Amino acid sequence: MEALRLDYGEAKEKVEEEMKWLERHARKFGTFVGGEFRFSPSPAFAPSVDPCTEEVLAECEQAGKEEVDQAVAAAAEAFKSWSALTGHERAKYLYAIARSMQRHHKLLAGIESLDNGKTIRESKNIDVPLAVRHFYHHAGWAQLQEQEFAGYRPLGVVACIIPWNFPLLMLSWKLAPALAMGNTVVLKPAPSTRLSAFLFCDILKEIGLPPGVVNVITGDNEMASYLVAHPAISKVAFTGSTSVGKQIRKQLAGRDVKLTMELGGKSAMIVLQDADLDACVEGCVDSIFMNQGQVCCAGSRLLVQEGVKDKLVTKLKERIERLRMGNSLDKNADMAAINNANQLRTISTFVDEGRKEGGEIFQSNLSFNPSKGYFFKPTLILGLQTCSSLSQDEIFGPVLVLHTFRTPEEACLLANNVRYGLAASIWTEKTCVAMEMAKKIRAGVVWINSHNVFDAAAGFGGCKESGFGREGGKEGIFEYLLPAWKGKVKQGKAERRDDGQEQGVGSNSKMSVSSEEFAQVDRTNKLFVGGKQVRSDSGLSVPVLSHNKELIGHVCNGSRKDIRDAVEAASSALSSWAAKPGHSRAQILYYLAENVSARARELEQRIMTMTGCSALEAKEEVNVSISRIFSFAAYADKYGGSVQETTLDGTVMAMHEAVGVVGIVCPSSHPLLSLMSLLAAALSRGNAVVIIPSERHPMIAADLYQILETSDVPPGVVNVVTGSKQPLALVLAEHRAVDSLWFFGSKDSIAKVESASADSMKRLFVEEESSRDWFTSTQETTLELLQAATHVKNVWIPHEM
Repeated sequence: MEALRLDYGEAKEKVEEEMKWLERHARKFGTFVGGEFRFSPSPAFAPSVDPCTEEVLAECEQAGKEEVDQAVAAAAEAFKSWSALTGHERAKYLYAIARSMQRHHKLLAGIESLDNGKTIRESKNIDVPLAVRHFYHHAGWAQLQEQEFAGYRPLGVVACIIPWNFPLLMLSWKLAPALAMGNTVVLKPAPSTRLSAFLFCDILKEIGLPPGVVNVITGDNEMASYLVAHPAISKVAFTGSTSVGKQIRKQLAGRDVKLTMELGGKSAMIVLQDADLDACVEGCVDSIFMNQGQVCCAGSRLLVQEGVKDKLVTKLKERIERLRMGNSLDKNADMAAINNANQLRTISTFVDEGRKEGGEIFQSNLSFNPSKGYFFKPTLILGLQTCSSLSQDEIFGPVLVLHTFRTPEEACLLANNVRYGLAASIWTEKTCVAMEMAKKIRAGVVWINSHNVFDAAAGFGGCKESGFGREGGKEGIFEYLLPAWKGKVKQGKAERRDDGQEQGVGSNSKMSVSSEEFAQVDRTNKLFVGGKQVRSDSGLSVPVLSHNKELIGHVCNGSRKDIRDAVEAASSALSSWAAKPGHSRAQILYYLAENVSARARELEQRIMTMTGCSALEAKEEVNVSISRIFSFAAYADKYGGSVQETTLDGTVMAMHEAVGVVGIVCPSSHPLLSLMSLLAAALSRGNAVVIIPSERHPMIAADLYQILETSDVPPGVVNVVTGSKQPLALVLAEHRAVDSLWFFGSKDSIAKVESASADSMKRLFVEEESSRDWFTSTQETTLELLQAATHVKNVWIPHEM
């Protein structure tokens, strides 16, 4: 007897309250600046369209430069008083916002579904509750600011640019931490989803948020570009496509504007043969068909172990057939509309390309067939190569591409074989296997037996071309703060030098031979690559002069090829070094410090010869260098992460991992102390390093080669390339195997490095030469270097495996 199958009719959400709200605003919105809704004298409007019906819901003003100037000015003025409030006073405002959002839960959900096209069930059960959670959670951080973030200050005016897939949620992810820490905001919603931001503004008026703390302007890409370029902006928080993210990074190059980016993804769902296949199928629904696949961390690649592929495909096809598509207000709909016509065309083009490449296309036979609206059927594609565009590029739609693997190791290789690094999920009954795989996957978030689970207490963000920075969790708070000393020139130890000019190849300085102990005219110090001293590929050397212009030796002038060799050596050494227990790395760093101590007199003499400082100053630099190595050695097994207090019935671990291959370009001043501070911080967290020492005083690095060789530092973990720092830094900035670049130089050179790194979207840690007092060690300066050396990966483990 055939099982009885129940079907559901349409159960449409009533939206009288939503329509009344639109009518109260006459279905026209301008800007929200200084606590008031405004219109420019001659406004131009763009429609906000319901993606399910293509009906115009309202019109929003296309703001221009004048409106941007007004919004930034209002935010800058409000910052003076808002940042002066105590954390407790700001906490009360954030708490009030959360309470008011709860009161208007239905209204917010209805407007979000009408404007975005997502199902009302998702808006009610996911978007609004999670947005509220962010304001409650960050109200707590505001309350604790004086205790937890002493020594830090707010940034100033933050430009928040958000996408159309989660308009209200992305607003909350950015505004809650920014406001909690005392910043003010100019928000630019996506062109196709603006209404929930204006409804949020009504809530701000209702709770009495001071004018100018939050400002909302709507407009096109040109307006957004002008906002990013505004000289009064202190930070840009951007969520959107990788291509736009690269443009923004180039635009901000050299501006000393803090930047966080949450960009595209091509996340893998990895299904092992022992997994609960029924749970995996539901996980697919949650990961790729949620919000019609318009989720940056959607599990768009299904990697299945060969033995269970056929069984899983059968179950998945049956489940896809049962998915209901309908109007966004239909409470029984599983899927609704794609947000806009352009995105619908993009998805269709990808699927057509997959068909041409020989893919087997499976789509459900839906009875839903509307005459209007931007709908696309849930789609499963089999038989494509892993190099296919559909397997490598972000589609941003309900399209799932399936591949198979044989071993967990192969699955991790496939998961990492894309330019993105946002998220992944692992489906298995074996926790030990899941955790081992989670460590190997290059992503900011890994879910185990789940997908697309979020909470304000757990950071979210990626690596590689998925961006950098975190939103949520304590790590996300630091993205809206700076150490209090930043922006102030520290009056540290002065270094005596002549004209202050850096030397390079072809220097015409007049040289005389010194009787100094270190003067060896016939010696050229080599590079240090892969644990060996090697000659430069360039065949060129640079004369190194003392503080009084006497020749003390030569160093190799490194080339692009030398940087490539050094990066290759670092990449080869990385996995074993990062996998060492923190205790083992600590012992090697302690040994390094001991060997530096044994050579202290020699290093002191070298520093005096190079810089012209006194014996007392040279002795202090060496002693502080040794102490600094000891400090980061101590942190090698004491900065391992934490368990996040989320709403999940399970455990969420913030794992502090190595960033990867780190390029370090040292400042000219205090050549031993600055080099050792940066090197020890990077090594303590398991990174492999390519370091360019002080261009003016490179001999100090050559003196360290023997120390490194005798300190049990594994070959390739530390690689030293001497020479002209600007061209070498640009090679590091462009190199895709370099995961992060730390650069100290002039404002102009910083701009070049930031621009050169935009295509690879690597993490940067940059400072002007004179900004840091290397002799001062505070909790903030230590934590700043540890954070730069650390990749935070949040692993979600439900208690019911």
